[in-house]
Amino acid sequence: MRHLLLIFGMLAATLSSSAQIGGNNIYEFLMLPNSARATALGDHVITIKDDDVSLAYQNPAVLNPSMHTQLSFNQNFHLSGIAFGYFGYGHHHQKWDLTWHGGIQYINYGEFNLADEFGNINGTFKASEYALTLGGSKSLYEKLSVGANLKFISSQLESYQSLGWSADLGAIYQDTASNFSLSLVLRNLGTPISHYTENRQETLPFETQIAISKQLRYLPFRFTILYRYLNRWNVLYDDPTTRENASIFDGLDNADTSNPFFDNLFRHFVFSGEFLLGKAENFRIRAAYNVLRARELKVNNLRSLAGFSFGFGFKIKRFRIDYGQSVYHLAGSSNHISLSTNIREFR
Repeated sequence: MRHLLLIFGMLAATLSSSAQIGGNNIYEFLMLPNSARATALGDHVITIKDDDVSLAYQNPAVLNPSMHTQLSFNQNFHLSGIAFGYFGYGHHHQKWDLTWHGGIQYINYGEFNLADEFGNINGTFKASEYALTLGGSKSLYEKLSVGANLKFISSQLESYQSLGWSADLGAIYQDTASNFSLSLVLRNLGTPISHYTENRQETLPFETQIAISKQLRYLPFRFTILYRYLNRWNVLYDDPTTRENASIFDGLDNADTSNPFFDNLFRHFVFSGEFLLGKAENFRIRAAYNVLRARELKVNNLRSLAGFSFGFGFKIKRFRIDYGQSVYHLAGSSNHISLSTNIREFR
């Protein structure tokens, strides 16, 4: 575990704490969940190390030999007709003891009306973005693995185009005897290669995450606590309409700006859990609570499930099917479907 902290400790300390959130970056689609499993577990999964190759998109260190020849197809039906998806493939090179993966993430924002400043409709336009991902992982010690992703990004928004690249660095400490894991990930270190306009101040949605997972000894349940924005403390949104009198004892959903320390602290967390049922764990039930999403998308004086996500997965013969739903707002939810299989099982 000390090696894990040593590898990234100094690097994280040298990074600027002025990272932006809340739509101030380009290529924000890079932070969308790439699989139904990720959606059901609160969008962010960096501590699970099994045969699910789609997990390597968020933390390349989880790549391992069980992902050899694994295929993953994922499609999300988002709000307002937006759709995004991910395709991934894993491969293990036995001679080098190296596991790598490749994938492509895409998002289609749909069709928009092309209007001038007077409101006259002059046609339509489309917008879409893509990211080609290549990554690899290697075990340094029995319990410690490190990995890296390199992403090549293409973005086209009407007549504006941009190309860029980003990198993810990850490490995972896993103790199989105690079913405990600890991960640290630096996501979206990079820069645009070409810019939309002459403004060259665009930044990527850089984020540092740390998380722990623990599977209970006498119950087939694994819980995860993930802390986002390790590189930035203040993630509060200054909302002048926020009510003044609230108490932290009202619960997370009501802890407001009268307690800014606790409100800000809890916004960094994503809590998730997964039941692993059956001898081969072929049926799984998942749920999560993303505090930041709940706080930012709630409607005052109205109860909702904003911030919660749910899902399940099961295996039928050679195929594993997963479904995830994430509640964003009273106005709607996002639905995610995944299908995965292993090429070796067809031989």
